Amino acid sequence: MEFQDVVRRRRMVRNYADEPVDRAIIDRALENATRAPSAGFSQGWAFVVLDTPADVERFWRASSDDVDDPNPWLAGMMRAPVVILPCSSKDAYLDRYAEPDKGWTDRDEARWPLPFWHMDAAMASLLILQTVTDAGLGACFFGVVPERAGDVREEFAIPPDHDPVGVITVGHPRPGGAKGSPSRRERRPWQESVRRGGWPR
Repeated sequence: MEFQDVVRRRRMVRNYADEPVDRAIIDRALENATRAPSAGFSQGWAFVVLDTPADVERFWRASSDDVDDPNPWLAGMMRAPVVILPCSSKDAYLDRYAEPDKGWTDRDEARWPLPFWHMDAAMASLLILQTVTDAGLGACFFGVVPERAGDVREEFAIPPDHDPVGVITVGHPRPGGAKGSPSRRERRPWQESVRRGGWPR
């Protein structure tokens, strides 16, 4: 598939078929994820991969109260045979920029006006989405509801120095199911988002 086709075809899939996914595709997506840019080449990401029915069920039970009586969205999502939890490590960035070649002598978080650790993990996540699209599969990136984040962290023994930035489901798309915002909102023309030379004064 040409790159432009991957970009145009990528969408958030919310309904999956009961069909396994080739592990080689997931491995390729994870390898591609680690090609994402990262500040100072800190590479402060980690990926919890759940690709057995038992592990996938553990995720849904940790993250939702409605597994036994799911609404259409949850029912479609629960059929995904693979769930990936991309995580970011702030410590990896603070440590990296305290190294001699970066010139800082401390790990002061105030030096970071934006959380690059989360941003870099998000870019890695996009590469996962693009890779599975290229392979003809579907994926969805979404967040864990805040009140269940601790349950998910505990269930999968995610260490305190790593934070899940979201969840990625992967599988074979199935027609129908819950529709996302693009079904109700038009995509803005790219020209409306571009400010050449800055905003007009």
